[in-house]
Amino acid sequence: MEAWLAGLFGDVHALVLALVIVVSLGGLVKGADLLVDEAVGLSVRWGVPKMVIGATVVSLGTTLPETAVSVIAALQGAPGLALGNAVGSIIADTGLILGLAAIIGPIPVDRTTVTRQSWIQFGSAVLLVLACVPFLSLSTTFAVGGRLPRLVGVGFLVLLVLYLWRTVSWSRTAPAAGVEVREPGDERVVLLLVKLFVGIALVVVSSRVLIPAVREVAGRLQVPEAIIAATLVALGTSLPEFVTAITAVRKRHGELALGNVLGADVLNVLFVSGASAAVTRGGLEVPPQFFYLFFPSMIFVVVVLQIGIHRSSHTLSRGFGVVLLVAYVITVVLGYLVPGAPLPHGH
Repeated sequence: MEAWLAGLFGDVHALVLALVIVVSLGGLVKGADLLVDEAVGLSVRWGVPKMVIGATVVSLGTTLPETAVSVIAALQGAPGLALGNAVGSIIADTGLILGLAAIIGPIPVDRTTVTRQSWIQFGSAVLLVLACVPFLSLSTTFAVGGRLPRLVGVGFLVLLVLYLWRTVSWSRTAPAAGVEVREPGDERVVLLLVKLFVGIALVVVSSRVLIPAVREVAGRLQVPEAIIAATLVALGTSLPEFVTAITAVRKRHGELALGNVLGADVLNVLFVSGASAAVTRGGLEVPPQFFYLFFPSMIFVVVVLQIGIHRSSHTLSRGFGVVLLVAYVITVVLGYLVPGAPLPHGH
Protein backbone atom coordinates (compact mmCIF):
# COMPACT_ATOMS: atom_id res chain seq x y z
CA MET A 1 0.00 0.00 0.00
CA GLU A 2 2.76 2.44 0.93
CA ALA A 3 4.61 1.79 -2.35
CA TRP A 4 1.43 2.48 -4.29
CA LEU A 5 0.77 5.66 -2.30
CA ALA A 6 4.37 6.81 -2.80
CA GLY A 7 3.92 6.51 -6.56
CA LEU A 8 0.56 8.27 -6.40
CA PHE A 9 1.83 11.17 -4.27
CA GLY A 10 4.74 11.73 -6.63
CA ASP A 11 2.37 13.20 -9.22
CA VAL A 12 0.09 15.35 -7.07
CA HIS A 13 0.22 19.07 -6.35
CA ALA A 14 1.85 20.33 -3.14
CA LEU A 15 -1.48 21.69 -1.87
CA VAL A 16 -3.10 18.26 -2.25
CA LEU A 17 -0.20 16.71 -0.33
CA ALA A 18 -0.63 19.28 2.43
CA LEU A 19 -4.34 18.45 2.62
CA VAL A 20 -3.58 14.71 2.79
CA ILE A 21 -1.14 15.31 5.65
CA VAL A 22 -3.63 17.45 7.58
CA VAL A 23 -6.44 14.91 7.14
CA SER A 24 -4.13 12.02 8.10
CA LEU A 25 -2.98 13.81 11.25
CA GLY A 26 -6.61 14.50 12.14
CA GLY A 27 -7.44 10.83 11.60
CA LEU A 28 -4.53 9.79 13.83
CA VAL A 29 -5.61 12.08 16.66
CA LYS A 30 -9.31 11.21 16.43
CA GLY A 31 -8.61 7.50 16.04
CA ALA A 32 -6.25 7.43 19.03
CA ASP A 33 -8.76 9.32 21.19
CA LEU A 34 -11.52 6.88 20.24
CA LEU A 35 -9.24 3.87 20.70
CA VAL A 36 -8.13 4.86 24.20
CA ASP A 37 -11.60 5.91 25.39
CA GLU A 38 -13.27 2.70 24.21
CA ALA A 39 -10.42 0.51 25.49
CA VAL A 40 -10.87 2.05 28.95
CA GLY A 41 -14.63 1.54 28.66
CA LEU A 42 -14.08 -2.10 27.76
CA SER A 43 -11.79 -2.49 30.77
CA VAL A 44 -14.54 -1.20 33.05
CA ARG A 45 -17.28 -3.32 31.48
CA TRP A 46 -15.28 -6.54 31.57
CA GLY A 47 -13.59 -5.89 34.90
CA VAL A 48 -10.21 -6.42 33.22
CA PRO A 49 -7.18 -4.19 33.96
CA LYS A 50 -6.47 -1.55 31.30
CA MET A 51 -2.99 -2.98 30.89
CA VAL A 52 -4.47 -6.34 29.84
CA ILE A 53 -6.80 -4.70 27.31
CA GLY A 54 -3.77 -2.91 25.88
CA ALA A 55 -1.75 -6.14 25.78
CA THR A 56 -4.45 -8.13 23.98
CA VAL A 57 -7.24 -6.36 22.08
CA VAL A 58 -5.38 -3.13 21.28
CA SER A 59 -2.08 -4.85 20.45
CA LEU A 60 -3.80 -7.32 18.16
CA GLY A 61 -5.50 -4.49 16.30
CA THR A 62 -2.36 -2.39 15.82
CA THR A 63 -0.14 -5.40 14.98
CA LEU A 64 -2.44 -7.10 12.45
CA PRO A 65 -1.53 -4.79 9.50
CA GLU A 66 2.16 -5.22 10.31
CA THR A 67 1.69 -8.99 10.26
CA ALA A 68 0.02 -8.78 6.85
CA VAL A 69 2.94 -6.72 5.46
CA SER A 70 5.50 -9.17 6.86
CA VAL A 71 3.68 -12.25 5.56
CA ILE A 72 3.48 -10.72 2.07
CA ALA A 73 7.19 -9.83 2.25
CA ALA A 74 8.05 -13.41 3.24
CA LEU A 75 5.95 -14.86 0.42
CA GLN A 76 7.67 -12.51 -2.05
CA GLY A 77 11.09 -13.73 -1.00
CA ALA A 78 12.12 -10.96 1.40
CA PRO A 79 12.60 -12.80 4.72
CA GLY A 80 14.96 -10.12 6.07
CA LEU A 81 12.18 -7.57 5.71
CA ALA A 82 9.66 -9.81 7.48
CA LEU A 83 11.94 -10.59 10.43
CA GLY A 84 13.42 -7.08 10.50
CA ASN A 85 9.90 -5.71 10.81
CA ALA A 86 9.34 -7.75 13.98
CA VAL A 87 12.74 -7.15 15.59
CA GLY A 88 12.89 -3.46 14.68
CA SER A 89 9.40 -2.86 16.03
CA ILE A 90 10.31 -4.44 19.38
CA ILE A 91 13.32 -2.13 19.65
CA ALA A 92 11.32 0.97 18.69
CA ASP A 93 8.25 0.10 20.81
CA THR A 94 10.29 -0.61 23.94
CA GLY A 95 12.96 2.07 23.72
CA LEU A 96 11.49 4.95 21.74
CA ILE A 97 7.74 4.75 22.31
CA LEU A 98 7.60 3.61 25.94
CA GLY A 99 10.53 5.92 26.75
CA LEU A 100 8.73 8.97 25.36
CA ALA A 101 5.46 7.92 27.02
CA ALA A 102 7.16 7.68 30.43
CA ILE A 103 8.78 11.10 29.93
CA ILE A 104 5.40 12.67 29.12
CA GLY A 105 3.82 11.24 32.27
CA PRO A 106 4.43 8.58 34.95
CA ILE A 107 3.08 5.15 34.00
CA PRO A 108 1.34 3.21 36.82
CA VAL A 109 2.69 -0.28 37.48
CA ASP A 110 0.44 -3.03 38.86
CA ARG A 111 3.19 -5.29 40.20
CA THR A 112 1.58 -8.70 39.57
CA THR A 113 0.22 -8.09 36.09
CA VAL A 114 3.15 -6.05 34.78
CA THR A 115 5.78 -8.48 36.10
CA ARG A 116 4.02 -11.41 34.46
CA GLN A 117 3.64 -9.62 31.12
CA SER A 118 7.21 -8.30 31.14
CA TRP A 119 8.61 -11.79 31.72
CA ILE A 120 6.50 -13.09 28.83
CA GLN A 121 7.88 -10.26 26.68
CA PHE A 122 11.46 -11.10 27.70
CA GLY A 123 10.89 -14.83 27.19
CA SER A 124 9.44 -14.22 23.73
CA ALA A 125 12.47 -12.18 22.66
CA VAL A 126 14.89 -14.84 23.93
CA LEU A 127 12.80 -17.60 22.31
CA LEU A 128 13.00 -15.84 18.93
CA VAL A 129 16.79 -15.64 19.12
CA LEU A 130 17.17 -19.28 20.20
CA ALA A 131 14.78 -20.44 17.47
CA CYS A 132 16.96 -18.77 14.81
CA VAL A 133 20.34 -20.05 16.04
CA PRO A 134 21.83 -22.83 13.83
CA PHE A 135 22.93 -25.09 16.70
CA LEU A 136 24.33 -27.73 14.30
CA SER A 137 26.70 -25.20 12.69
CA LEU A 138 27.37 -22.56 15.35
CA SER A 139 30.73 -21.63 13.85
CA THR A 140 29.04 -20.22 10.74
CA THR A 141 26.42 -18.14 12.57
CA PHE A 142 28.14 -14.75 12.17
CA ALA A 143 29.13 -15.45 8.57
CA VAL A 144 26.17 -17.32 7.09
CA GLY A 145 23.32 -16.61 9.50
CA GLY A 146 20.56 -18.96 10.55
CA ARG A 147 16.94 -19.86 9.90
CA LEU A 148 13.56 -19.65 11.64
CA PRO A 149 12.01 -23.02 10.67
CA ARG A 150 8.49 -23.25 9.32
CA LEU A 151 7.46 -25.70 12.04
CA VAL A 152 8.69 -23.26 14.71
CA GLY A 153 6.58 -20.55 13.08
CA VAL A 154 3.51 -22.77 13.46
CA GLY A 155 4.51 -23.37 17.07
CA PHE A 156 4.71 -19.62 17.63
CA LEU A 157 1.11 -19.25 16.41
CA VAL A 158 -0.01 -21.94 18.86
CA LEU A 159 1.81 -20.09 21.65
CA LEU A 160 0.06 -16.88 20.54
CA VAL A 161 -3.37 -18.41 21.15
CA LEU A 162 -2.20 -19.77 24.52
CA TYR A 163 -0.76 -16.36 25.48
CA LEU A 164 -4.00 -14.50 24.69
CA TRP A 165 -6.13 -17.07 26.51
CA ARG A 166 -3.96 -17.17 29.62
CA THR A 167 -3.60 -13.38 29.80
CA VAL A 168 -7.36 -12.87 29.80
CA SER A 169 -8.05 -15.78 32.17
CA TRP A 170 -5.42 -14.56 34.65
CA SER A 171 -6.94 -11.10 34.70
CA ARG A 172 -10.51 -12.33 35.10
CA THR A 173 -9.72 -14.61 38.04
CA ALA A 174 -7.72 -11.94 39.88
CA PRO A 175 -8.59 -8.42 38.66
CA ALA A 176 -6.15 -5.68 39.57
CA ALA A 177 -6.97 -3.47 42.51
CA GLY A 178 -8.99 -0.43 41.61
CA VAL A 179 -10.66 -1.93 38.53
CA GLU A 180 -14.33 -1.00 38.53
CA VAL A 181 -16.58 -3.83 37.38
CA ARG A 182 -19.95 -3.18 35.77
CA GLU A 183 -22.55 -5.52 34.37
CA PRO A 184 -21.38 -6.37 30.85
CA GLY A 185 -24.56 -5.59 28.90
CA ASP A 186 -24.09 -7.40 25.56
CA GLU A 187 -25.28 -4.50 23.39
CA ARG A 188 -23.04 -1.99 25.17
CA VAL A 189 -19.99 -4.29 24.90
CA VAL A 190 -20.59 -4.86 21.18
CA LEU A 191 -20.84 -1.10 20.65
CA LEU A 192 -17.60 -0.57 22.60
CA LEU A 193 -15.83 -3.19 20.48
CA VAL A 194 -17.10 -1.65 17.24
CA LYS A 195 -15.92 1.82 18.29
CA LEU A 196 -12.60 0.39 19.47
CA PHE A 197 -11.88 -1.24 16.12
CA VAL A 198 -13.00 1.88 14.26
CA GLY A 199 -10.44 3.78 16.33
CA ILE A 200 -7.75 1.20 15.52
CA ALA A 201 -8.63 1.34 11.82
CA LEU A 202 -8.41 5.15 11.81
CA VAL A 203 -5.00 5.06 13.49
CA VAL A 204 -3.57 2.36 11.21
CA VAL A 205 -4.92 3.72 7.92
CA SER A 206 -3.99 7.32 8.78
CA SER A 207 -0.43 6.28 9.65
CA ARG A 208 -0.09 4.28 6.42
CA VAL A 209 -1.15 7.34 4.41
CA LEU A 210 0.74 9.95 6.43
CA ILE A 211 4.27 8.51 6.15
CA PRO A 212 4.45 8.33 2.29
CA ALA A 213 2.92 11.82 2.04
CA VAL A 214 5.42 13.37 4.47
CA ARG A 215 8.27 11.48 2.81
CA GLU A 216 7.28 12.91 -0.59
CA VAL A 217 7.21 16.44 0.84
CA ALA A 218 10.61 15.90 2.47
CA GLY A 219 12.01 14.68 -0.84
CA ARG A 220 10.68 17.75 -2.67
CA LEU A 221 12.28 19.97 -0.04
CA GLN A 222 15.57 18.11 -0.69
CA VAL A 223 15.86 16.71 2.83
CA PRO A 224 18.75 14.18 2.79
CA GLU A 225 17.64 10.57 2.30
CA ALA A 226 19.61 9.46 5.38
CA ILE A 227 17.57 11.79 7.59
CA ILE A 228 14.32 10.57 6.02
CA ALA A 229 15.35 6.94 6.64
CA ALA A 230 16.37 7.64 10.24
CA THR A 231 13.06 9.33 11.08
CA LEU A 232 10.08 8.60 8.82
CA VAL A 233 10.93 5.02 7.86
CA ALA A 234 11.87 4.19 11.45
CA LEU A 235 8.62 5.62 12.79
CA GLY A 236 6.41 4.21 10.04
CA THR A 237 5.60 0.71 11.29
CA SER A 238 5.43 1.75 14.95
CA LEU A 239 3.31 4.87 14.47
CA PRO A 240 0.02 3.22 15.62
CA GLU A 241 1.62 2.12 18.91
CA PHE A 242 3.30 5.52 19.25
CA VAL A 243 0.10 7.55 18.88
CA THR A 244 -1.84 5.15 21.10
CA ALA A 245 0.79 5.28 23.87
CA ILE A 246 1.10 9.07 23.85
CA THR A 247 -2.68 9.54 23.83
CA ALA A 248 -3.14 7.02 26.66
CA VAL A 249 -0.58 8.77 28.86
CA ARG A 250 -2.05 12.19 28.05
CA LYS A 251 -5.46 10.91 29.19
CA ARG A 252 -3.89 9.47 32.38
CA HIS A 253 -4.26 5.85 31.28
CA GLY A 254 -0.56 4.99 31.23
CA GLU A 255 -1.28 1.33 32.06
CA LEU A 256 -2.89 1.02 28.63
CA ALA A 257 0.27 2.37 26.99
CA LEU A 258 2.49 -0.08 28.89
CA GLY A 259 0.19 -2.99 28.10
CA ASN A 260 0.10 -2.06 24.42
CA VAL A 261 3.91 -2.00 24.18
CA LEU A 262 4.41 -5.27 26.10
CA GLY A 263 1.66 -6.99 24.14
CA ALA A 264 2.88 -5.66 20.80
CA ASP A 265 6.39 -6.96 21.55
CA VAL A 266 5.03 -10.44 22.29
CA LEU A 267 2.88 -10.33 19.17
CA ASN A 268 5.82 -9.21 17.04
CA VAL A 269 7.52 -12.49 17.97
CA LEU A 270 4.61 -14.92 18.04
CA PHE A 271 2.31 -13.33 15.44
CA VAL A 272 4.48 -11.33 12.99
CA SER A 273 7.53 -13.59 12.79
CA GLY A 274 5.50 -16.74 13.51
CA ALA A 275 3.01 -16.17 10.69
CA SER A 276 5.79 -15.12 8.28
CA ALA A 277 7.76 -18.31 8.96
CA ALA A 278 4.64 -20.51 8.88
CA VAL A 279 3.68 -19.44 5.34
CA THR A 280 7.22 -19.69 3.92
CA ARG A 281 8.48 -23.01 2.58
CA GLY A 282 11.68 -23.79 4.45
CA GLY A 283 11.05 -21.02 6.99
CA LEU A 284 12.68 -17.59 7.20
CA GLU A 285 16.35 -17.14 6.43
CA VAL A 286 18.06 -15.03 9.10
CA PRO A 287 20.95 -12.88 7.73
CA PRO A 288 24.14 -12.84 9.85
CA GLN A 289 23.76 -9.18 10.90
CA PHE A 290 20.78 -10.19 13.02
CA PHE A 291 23.12 -12.23 15.25
CA TYR A 292 25.85 -9.63 15.71
CA LEU A 293 23.67 -6.52 15.89
CA PHE A 294 19.87 -6.69 15.73
CA PHE A 295 19.22 -9.55 18.16
CA PRO A 296 21.69 -8.14 20.75
CA SER A 297 20.07 -4.70 20.36
CA MET A 298 16.61 -6.19 20.91
CA ILE A 299 17.70 -8.12 24.01
CA PHE A 300 19.48 -5.01 25.31
CA VAL A 301 16.40 -2.74 25.29
CA VAL A 302 14.18 -5.52 26.66
CA VAL A 303 16.61 -6.14 29.54
CA VAL A 304 16.73 -2.39 30.28
CA LEU A 305 12.92 -2.42 30.54
CA GLN A 306 13.00 -5.49 32.79
CA ILE A 307 15.45 -3.78 35.15
CA GLY A 308 13.31 -0.62 35.21
CA ILE A 309 10.12 -2.54 35.99
CA HIS A 310 11.71 -4.52 38.82
CA ARG A 311 13.30 -1.39 40.31
CA SER A 312 10.06 0.61 40.13
CA SER A 313 7.65 0.64 43.02
CA HIS A 314 4.36 1.94 41.65
CA THR A 315 5.26 3.85 38.47
CA LEU A 316 7.71 4.00 35.60
CA SER A 317 9.23 7.43 36.21
CA ARG A 318 10.27 10.15 33.78
CA GLY A 319 13.89 9.40 34.67
CA PHE A 320 13.50 5.81 33.55
CA GLY A 321 11.82 7.06 30.36
CA VAL A 322 15.05 8.92 29.62
CA VAL A 323 17.03 5.71 30.24
CA LEU A 324 14.85 3.80 27.76
CA LEU A 325 15.23 6.56 25.19
CA VAL A 326 19.03 6.56 25.60
CA ALA A 327 19.03 2.76 25.16
CA TYR A 328 17.11 3.19 21.91
CA VAL A 329 19.49 5.88 20.65
CA ILE A 330 22.46 3.60 21.38
CA THR A 331 20.96 0.84 19.19
CA VAL A 332 20.28 3.32 16.36
CA VAL A 333 23.83 4.71 16.48
CA LEU A 334 25.29 1.19 16.46
CA GLY A 335 23.08 0.36 13.49
CA TYR A 336 24.77 3.11 11.49
CA LEU A 337 28.28 2.46 12.77
CA VAL A 338 28.47 -1.31 12.23
CA PRO A 339 29.53 -2.02 8.61
CA GLY A 340 27.08 -3.97 6.46
CA ALA A 341 24.28 -3.75 9.00
CA PRO A 342 21.41 -1.60 7.70
CA LEU A 343 18.71 -0.98 10.28
CA PRO A 344 15.84 -3.49 10.21
CA HIS A 345 12.66 -2.22 8.58
CA GLY A 346 10.63 -1.77 11.76
CA HIS A 347 13.51 0.13 13.37
